[in-house]
Amino acid sequence: MRRIIPRMSQPGLIKSLTTQPSKEKPKLLHQVRAVLRTRHLSMRTEQAYVQWIRRFILFHHKRHPQEMGEQEIREFISDLAVNAKISASTQTVALSALLFLYRDVLKKELPYVHNIERAKQRKKLPVVFTRDELKAVLERMSGTNQLIASLLYGSGMRLMECLRLRVKDVDLGYNQIVIRDGKGEKDRITLLPVTLKQSLERHLQRVKLLHEDDKEAGFGDVYLPYALERKYPQAARQWGWQYVFPAASRSTDPRTGKVRRHHLSDNSVQVAVKKAVTMAGISKHGSCHTFRHSFCDSLARRWLRYPDRARTSWAQGRQDDDDLYARPQPRWTRRAQSAGCVE
Repeated sequence: MRRIIPRMSQPGLIKSLTTQPSKEKPKLLHQVRAVLRTRHLSMRTEQAYVQWIRRFILFHHKRHPQEMGEQEIREFISDLAVNAKISASTQTVALSALLFLYRDVLKKELPYVHNIERAKQRKKLPVVFTRDELKAVLERMSGTNQLIASLLYGSGMRLMECLRLRVKDVDLGYNQIVIRDGKGEKDRITLLPVTLKQSLERHLQRVKLLHEDDKEAGFGDVYLPYALERKYPQAARQWGWQYVFPAASRSTDPRTGKVRRHHLSDNSVQVAVKKAVTMAGISKHGSCHTFRHSFCDSLARRWLRYPDRARTSWAQGRQDDDDLYARPQPRWTRRAQSAGCVE
């Protein structure tokens, strides 16, 4: 019985079947991004490290970092302090990026880099708004930006912690907010101001309608950290995992290429706060982080005014305290009242 062998008229097809696919080594910046994502570092850290590594290569006329070492790093970091006049914290980030490149990506051990011209470390006092200034700023804001700014002051959250809030982490029953993967990848619990509870409930109702419209249009997925998307395939479309402050439009995830609705941009909130500070006629250099400083200042003043009852005042909110947002009652007090033990 004769075997029929099909004829291949295309020589390129024969060549592709006989030759092995070439495994090209990825470019340096692609290797940096791969190691950063393997270590679960944030997107902001990835952008900053890639930017400083690229700037280091351009400073030395596009020489490969494998050909350079301690001397070239010293020259680059010293030039940043002397000529670019950057701050000490920025200089530390640049040095950390280069050490990460050599030790973790290129696997090249470096000794301690000596004789670096350091930028002068300054001790800065935080900017704090008074209660009148806080009211003036919040009155000149509206909509979602006003709600975000009020939450920043009422709970002491950072801006990105607030924007990355999920629906499941807002506990309206206990008047508390669970912050996931905060600074240093730490979780913590903060208080939800009672006066913002109704506004937040109405906001979540509008967000839920937006999520339903996305699902009807064939979307509705949201970004899940780490391997949760593979572990829980349906969680990305569930209501509890949606962002509390979603963006107005859908966008493409730069890492996966999927079309999703991400959280609100931090730049839009920063611009709104800066505009409100200018309209209020406040000369202080205020920003979104000033609300967190004001929250800590309010807590410290309350501690000094009521040292014996500081914890009760923090949880309950005193009537003789003119704080902007009253604090909820502690959990044990609510349970005792429901049981009829406390009037």
